[in-house]
Amino acid sequence: MNKLIYIIVLNFVICSCSGQTKKEEKKSVDSQKDEWISLFDGKTTNGWHYYNGGKIGDEWQVKDGTMTFDPRNKKEGQYSDIVTDESFTNFILSIEWKIAECGNSGLFWGVQEDKKFSSPYLTGPEIQILDNERHSDAFMKPKYHQAGALYDIVQPSKDVCNPAGEWNHFLLTVNHEINNANVKLNGTEIISFPINGPEWEQLISTCKFRDKSTYNYTEAPEFGKFKTGKIGLQDHSDRVSFRNIKIKRL
Repeated sequence: MNKLIYIIVLNFVICSCSGQTKKEEKKSVDSQKDEWISLFDGKTTNGWHYYNGGKIGDEWQVKDGTMTFDPRNKKEGQYSDIVTDESFTNFILSIEWKIAECGNSGLFWGVQEDKKFSSPYLTGPEIQILDNERHSDAFMKPKYHQAGALYDIVQPSKDVCNPAGEWNHFLLTVNHEINNANVKLNGTEIISFPINGPEWEQLISTCKFRDKSTYNYTEAPEFGKFKTGKIGLQDHSDRVSFRNIKIKRL
């Protein structure tokens, strides 16, 4: 009888421990989703590489916690767009940026690397980085090229951009589960849009990458097709700086 009681108690303890372990494992996975992952250590370009491979050169300098693209250090003929080593699907990306006067740059996501693609913009959508006070793109209508725009596709609802030479902050949320992406610029949501299915296809059908009737048509049949991809920063031949780059998986 005592032996039977011992076996029953032992089984109860084992089941309790097993259940607790599973709860702890689930809690661990859930906590990882809530954690911010740093994409820039403030000291090196570790975690980044040239688009389609290669170690980053001197045109990207790291100093005082800031990563700066300086076109004066760029080799002739060098394409200096950079992307993350890791790929992401559903996420929140937080990044600060500062553009030079009359400057132009961009932030990509969903970027695919393949030798058949010469640039990140052929696959990954872009959030525009721009000097809204001086660059000619800022005065185009609709304002598809203004800072914070989904480049050539969705214009910002308002201009809340700080001037060239001052820091700005993007909070980009991409969530394919609810078919939505949005951008907050300096704390204000300025764009929100679908990112897959018929709504997305309709949205991008008239942009420069798909619409052959536009004067600056760039043939990119695989543009915006990928849910998972790299984060990218653009070399647009203008000085631009980035800091405090972090991401949270959803």
